[in-house]
Amino acid sequence: MVKIHVKKGDESQFLYETSVTTDVADIVKECAIIYNGRLKVDRICGDMEELAKHGVSLPPNMQGLTDEQIEELKLKDEWGEKCQPSGGVNFKKDEIGCRNGQAPTPKMAEVLTKTIKEAKDMISKKKVAADELVTQKTIQEALDILRGAVTIVYPMGLPPHEPIKAEFENTEDLSGRQASLEVIEPDQASMWWAGKELFPAKKLGDFVGKNEKTKIVAKLQKRGQGAPAREPVVSQEDQKHMMAYYYKKQEEFKKLEKEQDESYMDSAWADPNQLKRQFQGLNNIKWGPR
Repeated sequence: MVKIHVKKGDESQFLYETSVTTDVADIVKECAIIYNGRLKVDRICGDMEELAKHGVSLPPNMQGLTDEQIEELKLKDEWGEKCQPSGGVNFKKDEIGCRNGQAPTPKMAEVLTKTIKEAKDMISKKKVAADELVTQKTIQEALDILRGAVTIVYPMGLPPHEPIKAEFENTEDLSGRQASLEVIEPDQASMWWAGKELFPAKKLGDFVGKNEKTKIVAKLQKRGQGAPAREPVVSQEDQKHMMAYYYKKQEEFKKLEKEQDESYMDSAWADPNQLKRQFQGLNNIKWGPR
C-alpha cells in the first residue's frame, strides 16, 4: 500500500494509506474529511477544556455581560439550572463571560481532561513520526470517547446553544471565526505532490508509478491556491544537525589556531641551514668593530 504523508503548508497532518489503483478524487475527498475531522476533534477538545473549568455556555444574549447588566436586563440562564454536572458544582467564574461558572467537581473535571488528552493523542501529528495511520475510523473513535465523557459528566445533556453539542450534531456555525478559514470542503480540496497537482480524474498510479511500497509527501489545500512550496532537499532537523556539526568544527579550528605556537621557528636548532653554515665557518659572524 502507498503511504501518503499529508501536509497542510509545511506542517505535518497525518499519515494516510491507499493503493496505486485508487482514484485521486477518492483519495483527496477522504483526506479532506480526515483533515476536517481532526479540526473538529481539536475544536471540541478546546471547548471541553473550558467546560471542565467553567461549566456550560451561557445563552448568546447573556454572553459578555457583567452580573450587573444581567440583573438590570432581568436575564436568566434557565438551561444552566437544568444542565448541572454530575456530582455537584464547583463554582469558577468565567472572566470572559461566556460560561456560567458552574464547573464540575475536580473528580468529574478529571474525567473530561483525561479524555481530552486521549482524543488528542489519537489524532496527534506525532503519529506521522511513529508511522501510525489516522483514518476516518480513528476520528470517529475520538469523537465517541469525547461524547461519552460529556455524557458521564452531564447525563442530562448540554444546552442547545452549547458549541460542544453543535459539534457533536454537526450543526456548528463557524462563520466569522478563524476555524472557518482552516476547514477545507472535500469538493474544493486539491492535493499536490512533487510540484504537480494530482488530477481527480486520474489514478494515483498515473503519478507515482505502480510500486505499492511507495511513500510520498503530499500537500492538501483549497483548490485554486496555486502550487504550494516544494519540500526542502534537506529536512529542518537534518539542517540543524549539519549546522551544529559545522559550528563545532569551526570552534575546533579556532582553538587549534590559538594553541598553535610557532615561536620555536626562531630557535637556532630549527634553522635548516645551521649545519651548512657550521661547516663553512659562518656561524657567529658579527659585523662591526670588536
